Amino acid sequence: MAKQYETVIGLEVHVELATKTKIFCGCSTAFGGAPNTHTCPVCTGMPGSLPVLNKKVLEYAVAVGLATNCTITQYCKFDRKNYFYPDNPQNYQISQLYLPICRNGKVEIDTEAGKKEIGIHEIHMEEDAGKLIHDDWEDCSLVDYNRSGVPLIEIVSEPDMRSADEVIAYLEKLRMIAQYLGVSDCKLQEGSMRADVNLSLREVGATEFGTRTEMKNLNSFKAIRRAIEGETERQMDLLDAGEKVVQETRRWDDNAGESY
Repeated sequence: MAKQYETVIGLEVHVELATKTKIFCGCSTAFGGAPNTHTCPVCTGMPGSLPVLNKKVLEYAVAVGLATNCTITQYCKFDRKNYFYPDNPQNYQISQLYLPICRNGKVEIDTEAGKKEIGIHEIHMEEDAGKLIHDDWEDCSLVDYNRSGVPLIEIVSEPDMRSADEVIAYLEKLRMIAQYLGVSDCKLQEGSMRADVNLSLREVGATEFGTRTEMKNLNSFKAIRRAIEGETERQMDLLDAGEKVVQETRRWDDNAGESY
């Protein structure tokens, strides 16, 4: 008899905040613009430049935290998340690893089986990275720092979702909250709302989680649904064949309908 599996999904949702200026400097956050024109020594990571927190970013983060039933951290701090990547000019991202602004929240979604609560592990403030443009003609990569330092909140859910339908309902709820509060326009096509999907399978009735994969770069609800269905199938095939799922980051190619 074929094994029955349950899909376990948690999301990391990045929401770009609708402030006029960046998180640690006075540069414009407007979408577009000629490359590297919305920049200064702070958001291009020049030596000796010092970040100063944009008060509006804090207010927006707290507003989302209250709207999602979180506890607001009275004493919170920023941390350096070190990684070496050309679109990250300081070689670290300023984020909140240990004391995020909001913790232990929840939102309610409507499912076919009725109402369901999805837990929110934490919400933290951080800065966005720049953008790499890969030029196939010249066989090189160009970097645009206009987006570097644009304020984000990252909303990390608990692994409480069990289907693509629940994931979409949760994302629609978050989008509605953010738009209602005026903290973001949540335009997926412009990257102002982005979701990373952590997905694993386990046998029905099991209490232990399976090995998860993380899929990045999903910029439409349709792509998210297809990615969940595609990855569920891929993991099911592996498990049925007696193989192990490898914990890794995968990129979903919506045109090809597969992840790699």
